[in-house]
Amino acid sequence: MKRTAQAQWHGGLKRGKGFLSTESGELRDISFTYGKRFEDDHGTNPEELIGASYASCFSMALSGELEKRGYIPEKLEITSEVHLDKTASGWKIPQIHLRVAASVPGATAKEIDEIASHTKDNCPIGKILNTHVSMEVHIPAHESVAPDSMI
Repeated sequence: MKRTAQAQWHGGLKRGKGFLSTESGELRDISFTYGKRFEDDHGTNPEELIGASYASCFSMALSGELEKRGYIPEKLEITSEVHLDKTASGWKIPQIHLRVAASVPGATAKEIDEIASHTKDNCPIGKILNTHVSMEVHIPAHESVAPDSMI
């Protein structure tokens, strides 16, 4: 199975403009610029797209891992926070932090933590990223488990 995306860039770095499209057509001619990536201009950027890819991949992988163990999640909300830092050798993504809010009937906080940790280590998108990934898992208070845990 292959999936493709295409990017075009026109002009110099600071004044130029790029366009991104995906094979599916769900993203078509989405613009990206220096200002959208490194300044406060409104619009998307590569780091935001990495975060979206990781959050969506992780949510599906976590759902699958929970289901393998007999749990069907009521709701999983995944936030992927991608950190971009300028270093002496150039720009780097030193860390991605996942925030997981999980409502999983019948599962304990410990089980959800363990399954989420396993998923973090085995999610296909996460496995290709060469960065530190941290994670926190939150369980709704109405569940019969601890309200907050950290991984």
